[in-house]
Amino acid sequence: MNYQNRYLFDQVQQDLAKKMVFLAGPRQVGKTTFAKFLLGKQQQAGYLNWDIAAHREKLLKQQLPPTDFWVLDEIHKYKSWRNYLKGLYDQFHEDKKILVTGSARLDLYRRGGDSLQGRYHFLRLYPFTVAELAITKQKDYEQLLKLSGFPEPFLSSSAVDAKRWSRDYRQRLIQEDLLSLEPVHDVGNLELLMLRLPALVGSPLSLNNLREDLQVSHHTIDKWIEIFCKLYAVFKIAPLGSPGIRAIKKAQKHYHFDWSLVTQAGPRFENLVAVHLLKWVHYEQDTQARNVELRYFRDNDGREVDFVITEDDQPIYAIECKVSDDDISKHLNYFKRKFPQCEAWQLTSDAQAHFISKDGIHCAQAMEFLKKLI
Repeated sequence: MNYQNRYLFDQVQQDLAKKMVFLAGPRQVGKTTFAKFLLGKQQQAGYLNWDIAAHREKLLKQQLPPTDFWVLDEIHKYKSWRNYLKGLYDQFHEDKKILVTGSARLDLYRRGGDSLQGRYHFLRLYPFTVAELAITKQKDYEQLLKLSGFPEPFLSSSAVDAKRWSRDYRQRLIQEDLLSLEPVHDVGNLELLMLRLPALVGSPLSLNNLREDLQVSHHTIDKWIEIFCKLYAVFKIAPLGSPGIRAIKKAQKHYHFDWSLVTQAGPRFENLVAVHLLKWVHYEQDTQARNVELRYFRDNDGREVDFVITEDDQPIYAIECKVSDDDISKHLNYFKRKFPQCEAWQLTSDAQAHFISKDGIHCAQAMEFLKKLI
């Protein structure tokens, strides 16, 4: 993989010329490799990782290398990291480029009361997708669906290696990242929750059922899932609410960044599409400041559309996922009638037909739509 082809390469270069850049995203999505590629061979001394004792000592003593470009990896683990970066930027921003990489806390602690306000651009790096990999063949798409979009398992081209990676990934996420982020005493039940969640993908998440399964409080389940979201292990999408429809307003659905965790064909396909859509939405938010959001539709009469993308609270895309069925969903037809200006797609994982129904709904193999994203 040529990291110059990663979808954020040009944007990071542009933003570094103006401010610091915070590059966040799931662990092992390629942030460190991407950052070292940006440094180039001549600037490798500018890479400093808080987890490496010798690098940590240099950072604390402010004995920074005499390079034009600094990459500070995992510095968010330092308690006073925001004030440290504020001082560093204020002193050196005219002469140095500063890229800060990390996972959960870069996203978590940038919100509210931020002493770094106005000093950085925030970008999110997500797994490989159809568009980024320029996939055009069904067999390559199926490989992505099977192995996930994380660089290591995908580039291995091995189902066995991908399963081993996924298992190890979950263990490290809890044992290394989670326990350094939040004080959690009931690690055993938290691990059970992580194992339980993939089977619930695609349906509104019932915290009450999970509470009964694990024999912990509703508040605890909610807190644990929020921690998983902060760690970029899972993400939640809320239902679409609109005055013109009898929509539910509270129940959220969840998906995994590593869709290979989901074993059933339909939910795994839906999860893959969810990550593709979220990646595009966050790219548009981070780089173009568009007011776009990822939602789903479900009303009190049981009608549901898997995904709706809104802009300024108005639906611009509605997407329904089917493994192989070419029959247009009645629920998607209903939604299209309610929002005729919304572009509606029914995506199939297997079927190859591409047509537009009499109601203006596109029915196509998933690649036809996903290659339009990012």
